[in-house]
Amino acid sequence: MVIDTKRLLSKIPVNLSGQVTSGMALSGLTTLRIGGPAQLVCQIQNPSDAALFRNIAGEADIPSYVLGGGSNILADDAGFAGMVLHLANETCDRTGTCLTVGAGHGFDELIRRSLDLGLTGLEFASGIPGTLGGAIVGNAGCYGHEISEFIRELQILRSDGTLDRIGPEDCGFSYRSSDLRESGHILLAATLDLAKGDLEAAIALRDEKIADRRAKHPVDVPCAGSWFRNLPAAAPGERRRAAGVLLEAAGAKDMTEGDAAVFPRHANIIINRGRATCADTRALADRMKQAVAEKFQVDLIEEVRYLGLADG
Repeated sequence: MVIDTKRLLSKIPVNLSGQVTSGMALSGLTTLRIGGPAQLVCQIQNPSDAALFRNIAGEADIPSYVLGGGSNILADDAGFAGMVLHLANETCDRTGTCLTVGAGHGFDELIRRSLDLGLTGLEFASGIPGTLGGAIVGNAGCYGHEISEFIRELQILRSDGTLDRIGPEDCGFSYRSSDLRESGHILLAATLDLAKGDLEAAIALRDEKIADRRAKHPVDVPCAGSWFRNLPAAAPGERRRAAGVLLEAAGAKDMTEGDAAVFPRHANIIINRGRATCADTRALADRMKQAVAEKFQVDLIEEVRYLGLADG
């Protein structure tokens, strides 16, 4: 597909032109720091922005992709032939023990902010990268909890262009997934139901989780987070089996492809040592998956999503 970028830009209202960039490298918008240029990147500050930009993409019959903080994403070296809708709404309003937060708000920053406001509940997820929107769409979680537990209401732009508010029961939440991912809807904001709990204990738990992540996860090198989903529990009532344990036993920690490498302290994380390409990274992920399949007859499922040249 050949996209006339100048024609697309001509359809952007003058007052929103500063929110649109052509040819922006996806490597600058993803935590793995990989990816070529997107045709257009449109910053979404509010519901009307989202409706207008997606309507322009629809009328031009080009693909669009909603992007938050760029974690859990591997972008193609060739870029994206379409419109990236980059969630940039970072509003945060309090009503009692509830916070209504823009989908573009940094997830970990929100956790810190909620504790500053005297509200507890989210501290278990301290250190998880990305935005609130990405966390909700992927039902982010750890240590036995998930973000879906705290959702009271979501504001979405439906695929037909209408604004709506839905409850968590409408989202099909499951382990590291939700129906929002494939629905075509754009998540704009969320109302979270928190609590006035033991603030001192919550802050201590946050400090503990951040220290644990710093010990096990990359701090100063690009990565996308855990590459594969953890496996179902071996028996009812038990915790899920860590994919990293199987990967380490299968020898994944010694694997590299170009500048893509398995993180030495966590076998379920791929890092970019400087010049890793999408091709390097996909090849490495395939080797990791194959090693586990051969040793344990287990088929790992990728948690990281691929943003390709012509994906929509």
